[in-house]
Amino acid sequence: MPHELPKAYDPAAIEEHWAEYWVRENLFHASSIDASITQRNFTMLLPPPNVTGRLHMGHMLNQTEMDILARWHRMRGDRTLWVPGTDHAGIATQMMVERQLASEKTSRQKLGRDAFLKRVWCWKEQYGGAILDQMKRLGASVDWSREYFTMDAGLSRAVREAFVRLHEQSLIYRGAYIVNWCPDCQTAISDLEVIHEEQMGKLYTIPYGIVGTNESLLVATTRPETMFGDVAIAVHPIDERYRHLQGASVRVPFIGREIPIVADPWVSPEFGTGAVKITPAHDPNDYAVGQRHKLQSINIMDETAHLNEVAGPFAGLDRYEARKRIVAELEGQPGYSVKDHSHAVGKCDRSKTVVEPRLSTQWFIKIQPLAQKAIAAVDEGHVRFTPEQYRKTYDEWMRNIHDWCISRQLWWGHRIPAWHCAACDKMTVARETPEACQHCKSKAITQETDVLDTWFSSGLLPMSVFGWPDVTPDLAAFYPTELLVTGSDILFFWVARMIMFGCHFMLDVPMPDGAARTLKDAVPFREVYIHALVRDAERQKMSKTKGNVIDPIEIVKRYGTDAVRFTLATMASPGTDIAFSEARTEGYRAFANKIWNAARFLFMQRERVFAGGGGMSYASIDLATVSRDQAVLLTDPANSGTPQQPEEPNQSRLEDRWILSRLYATASAVNTALSTYRFDEAAHAIYQFFWGDLCDWYLELVKLRIESEDVQDRMLSFLLFNGVFESSLRMLSPFMPFITEEIWHAFYEGHPPARSIALMPYPVAGKRNIDLAAERDMALLQSLIVSVRSARKDATVPERESVPILLRTNDASVFQQNLATIQRLARVTTLEVVAQVPDGLAHRATPSFDVAVVYEKPVDRKAERDRLTKELAKLQKEKENSDRQLANDAFLAKAPAQVVEGIRRRNAELATLIERTRAALDGLPPD
Repeated sequence: MPHELPKAYDPAAIEEHWAEYWVRENLFHASSIDASITQRNFTMLLPPPNVTGRLHMGHMLNQTEMDILARWHRMRGDRTLWVPGTDHAGIATQMMVERQLASEKTSRQKLGRDAFLKRVWCWKEQYGGAILDQMKRLGASVDWSREYFTMDAGLSRAVREAFVRLHEQSLIYRGAYIVNWCPDCQTAISDLEVIHEEQMGKLYTIPYGIVGTNESLLVATTRPETMFGDVAIAVHPIDERYRHLQGASVRVPFIGREIPIVADPWVSPEFGTGAVKITPAHDPNDYAVGQRHKLQSINIMDETAHLNEVAGPFAGLDRYEARKRIVAELEGQPGYSVKDHSHAVGKCDRSKTVVEPRLSTQWFIKIQPLAQKAIAAVDEGHVRFTPEQYRKTYDEWMRNIHDWCISRQLWWGHRIPAWHCAACDKMTVARETPEACQHCKSKAITQETDVLDTWFSSGLLPMSVFGWPDVTPDLAAFYPTELLVTGSDILFFWVARMIMFGCHFMLDVPMPDGAARTLKDAVPFREVYIHALVRDAERQKMSKTKGNVIDPIEIVKRYGTDAVRFTLATMASPGTDIAFSEARTEGYRAFANKIWNAARFLFMQRERVFAGGGGMSYASIDLATVSRDQAVLLTDPANSGTPQQPEEPNQSRLEDRWILSRLYATASAVNTALSTYRFDEAAHAIYQFFWGDLCDWYLELVKLRIESEDVQDRMLSFLLFNGVFESSLRMLSPFMPFITEEIWHAFYEGHPPARSIALMPYPVAGKRNIDLAAERDMALLQSLIVSVRSARKDATVPERESVPILLRTNDASVFQQNLATIQRLARVTTLEVVAQVPDGLAHRATPSFDVAVVYEKPVDRKAERDRLTKELAKLQKEKENSDRQLANDAFLAKAPAQVVEGIRRRNAELATLIERTRAALDGLPPD
């Protein structure tokens, strides 16, 4: 590859090439064999997107954070594995294909189960890989050779094994219970799939005729259409209004069924009239009351929420149409009334249809035995949560968990491995399809039509993707995984179930050395990082109804993948939602331009720098050696963490010692931040170093030296910049992989030391690499140059004109030793140290010095007086705030010592600056 880069940085021109290269070269494959004994593992599982899905900003954030971590760990020398895959998404996929069939004027029922499933598989092959293709295009460093689909043969075998084992352990049972039924999806859904919304409804008071009297009992309900399933009226045992009616009977309106009045403490005397209807087949609380009183359950609705024949004259009506007609019939009856009533309504999370509680025969997991181990795993510290607050959320849910309804009335999914016998009416549960009933040997058996909840198979993924139930080398090498990065919305759907399944099944799998596995190594992952939500720029939740949904692919097309990734990283802090701003992305696109232009400068200077170098040319240098031994700090290949000490050229120069110290300090800050998931701190540290330290300051200083007549100084200065730049690319690589890969390959002129920058070591540093004296002195020098530039502007000095400066300071040695730098960067002719800066000159004051520009053109006294007045007010306001903090005993008691010390130090500086600014104001002659 030629070393020259195009003049303009065009993300579209490079990103697709490198995305294809990384996949083609299988760069991110991790093997379970041939690993160093001392090599650490870093394994993650991608939360599998639905096969129906398209990339949204939540995916983009999740994958950006995971990719940064994967690339960082890989470059640190860890055996890094990030496993990708997709979920078969039972309900979502079936709904998608059914809509397609409806557009063709047919249905799954007309096709039949086998033909419908073939149709779904065809749909999956045609459309199902879209989101993974998007991931490939965005450069996710997953191991594509391990890509899975939750209905692959191996994973399906694991699902059957788990179901059968749980059934053999009497932890799976089948029974009739109240479930959440979605009339649109036409299946049971779990409590977690129901979204409760508070909304205004109606509370109806309906007269039920008391048998043997001419009186009526007024009963309150929000759902009059369910009255046809009433089997009792309940009152509180000590409610004096109804004590005389306990044991009596009433008639259900319209159908005349006689039902008893029962006393039950569950009833709230304050709700409505204090008398409530009991409909066990259509309400979970009513079902519990019915069980206590041994009442029958009457189902009054079909799968589509239409009333059945039990409803008499209202049979065949939709539940809401039936309600409307019932209310119309009741109008005018004595005792009937209706009023507004606010209550929570459960809706299906997927279809948004109001859920219908329905008595149905379903399969359940007896969850308490699994939950107890999962609770212990977290209590004992084997699984950690970041942010910590989610541990409490997890714990509260797990301690109040209900049995898990795992059956779904769908065709697409893992069909339950149970067979009904027509001869003996018993069930055969088996790993393989049986030829006959295991109880009576009859061959008249048919398989259960229900499929398993999608989260059943997803809950097994940390084991099944590595070959479980077989004890494979992969399972031995990569289980448990290190980290799960996911959103809070699937904390219970997926995270808790993986912990429960892992702690239950993996305890039976021995450790690689043959030892018994404990709970510590049965957990599916060591840590869970819950990332934040991505909101719009006004911090509103994105939704289609609001019209504020941001398509990440469109943003990527406009600004490039690296700019979008870096935007998300700079805003990603544990526990804090992200207000995504396109303006921020535009700013980080400019950052990419800055990096590109710095690289172009470097490459353009190469041959010129070595001109006259005694026959030595840049092309003759072993760049890998230069990068490693001259100015770049790397870990050794085994990643011992011990930094090599480079022999830096020209260490006597302040800017050289400073830039190396800043490089090391930034590397240290980034490594520390990423270890605690402070993506924002890591990204900001890199941004400040690359743009501020390297490009804005060091690059300008190097330009001066590259022009030097001293060949040796010219070459050494260039090599130092060369090495620092290459190290900076590696530091930036996990955040902006495309631009760094492109520049890095160009850097080595087609002969890089590795196939990818992603396979190079990541910069690290120890305390001995930080030169605090150089950083302090350079900060002074930078402050002086910035102050002189500001004073020049106040004095309206022409941009290209150089002027003398007067400096008052207690120690001028740093400035005098670096006079050439000041002269070039601040356009200064001479520097004179004085005891007092004269009045009437454009000047700046800092805690360390006062500096004034000597320029013949008189200073605009009024403008200078206005500037100093504003500056004084600003300083006084800051000091007032500082004084308040230092006078606040509660603050001083709680604040960290270093924070308090910093405030005290700044307070003293402010006092000095206020005094100097006042003196400058007083010294100005009248206008």
